[in-house]
Order: sequence, then structure tokens, then C-alpha cells
Amino acid sequence: MLTQHHDKSAGDLKSCRGETYPQTAPIWFSDSDDASLSAVIENMGDVPPHHFNIVSQVKMLVEGLCQLHDLPTGSELDVLEDALEKKGIPRRVAIEATESMSEEEEEEDEFHYDMEEETSGEQKAKEEVDGISVANLEVLEKLKQNQRQSYLKGSVTGSVQATDRLMKELRDIYKSESYKKEIYSVELVNDCLYDWNIRLKKVDQDSPLYADLQSFKEKEGRDFILLNFTFKDTFPFDPPFVRVISPVVSGGYVLGGGAICMELLTKQTQYSLARAQQSFRSLVQIHEKNGWFTPPKEDG
Repeated sequence: MLTQHHDKSAGDLKSCRGETYPQTAPIWFSDSDDASLSAVIENMGDVPPHHFNIVSQVKMLVEGLCQLHDLPTGSELDVLEDALEKKGIPRRVAIEATESMSEEEEEEDEFHYDMEEETSGEQKAKEEVDGISVANLEVLEKLKQNQRQSYLKGSVTGSVQATDRLMKELRDIYKSESYKKEIYSVELVNDCLYDWNIRLKKVDQDSPLYADLQSFKEKEGRDFILLNFTFKDTFPFDPPFVRVISPVVSGGYVLGGGAICMELLTKQTQYSLARAQQSFRSLVQIHEKNGWFTPPKEDG
């Protein structure tokens, strides 16, 4: 089953246009676990603004599904192409998940990239797009390309849900002020989205840990705590496993071997309907007795 959503609206193609349509692309998702289908859907949002309209989106969907299953697109798409042409929109839309550049195009792209590096240098490294540095954007793009190739080959690591969430988390980290101020850094182990090394570089200067880090820097030449986060394919419903790699930290939440055990990093139980209803009834009784204002603590 294939469904389309846009912003907070949900429904079929005729009723799912949100308040910001067509300035933003509709959001598509599938109830199917087919990773190749998910790759096709994902690419429908990676298009220029003039392809956000429903006609372009439907055309891309049909083309992507036909290419995915090695089927001819048929002459019916000519009607959509004619409608797009009347709007001044290009007739052909590339589906990145099922098309690849020729060797000549790749060589030309690499040539331009080398030229750009030579002419822009450090200035390019300081540029940001949507609050993310160019270097980190390249990391995100490399991850997306690796995922698409894995989807097409059927060798997917993790789950689609966990992968999408981790990509979002990593993008948010790259945008965060704490990351930009180098309070910590993130490195993907072997370019794996499910295995992160975190360098914690700054801690509270009034804490004993700060003094220990200064001593560690004098002895070892390093002034950061290296953590490892391992995520499961059930993330975010299951937390990551977090451990300290170096230096050796004792006490607190750090166990032998460096594992960190704290409530935040354990799977939390859910509230039951009966418990929620009971809490609600208790609160209503208190307010009916004392009025609808904040009651004193002795009343519960």
C-alpha cells in the first residue's frame, strides 16, 4: 500500500496538499518493507522546487516503479508530460535511485570538482548550506548514495526506519551549536551509520572530570573522552549501547570495561491505558474538591 502525506494532512492525491504546498515537496511513505521501493520514494523529495507539484510527483513515481520492475513506462505518461510542458517544466525528470552517470560525465564532474577545490580552497570549507558545512554535507550525501546502492543490491544494513531516523539525528547534530563550537565531534566508524565514535572535548570546568582531563592531556597529549555509540535496527525504540573507549574512567555510571549504564540508556516501559485513566480521574477529583487551581502539595 502506497500513501502520500504532506505536512499534517493525510489522504489520497486529491486531498493531501498541505498549507505550504507547492513550496515544499509532498512526503511519501510506503507500508511495504521493500527497501528498493523505499529508495524510489526517498528520491521523490530530492528534486528542484519546480518538481514539487503533484503532476511531477506522480510522473516520477510511475517512472521509478517501472524502472524498478524493468517495465516500460508506456504512452500514458505523455499526458503528464504534456501537462508539465504547458507549465514550463522540463519533460524529463531523472530518478537518481535507478539511473547512473556515464563514465564521461563522472570524469567531467571530477574535473570540475578538482578545479573548484583549487580555486576556492579554504573559503569553500567555511561555507554552510542550511546550517551544515560543506564537508558534513558531503558525508550525508555519501551515506545516502551508499544506502541507495545497498537498497538496489538487496544488502541493506539495519532497517529503513532506523536508517532514516539516524540520518535525521546526524543532520541535526551537524546543525547544532554545541557541535559547531567543538564541544564534541562525531565520526562514523568505517562509514557505518550504526556505529559512532564521539569525542567529548569540553566538560564543566568546576567538575573533577575537568581536572582529570587536564592531567590526561599533560601525560598522554589528549584532552577528550572517546565514546562509542552502537545503534540497533530497532532505534529509536531501543537506545544505543554506549561505552567509554578511552581514557579509563571509574565511578559514576561507568562500569567495568567502559560500559555506561543509566536509566536514559535503557529501554523505557510504556504507560498503560488503565494507569493513564486512573491518574486522570485522581486529578479531576482533586480539582473538583479544591477548585481548578494548583492544589497544595499535601493534597497530592
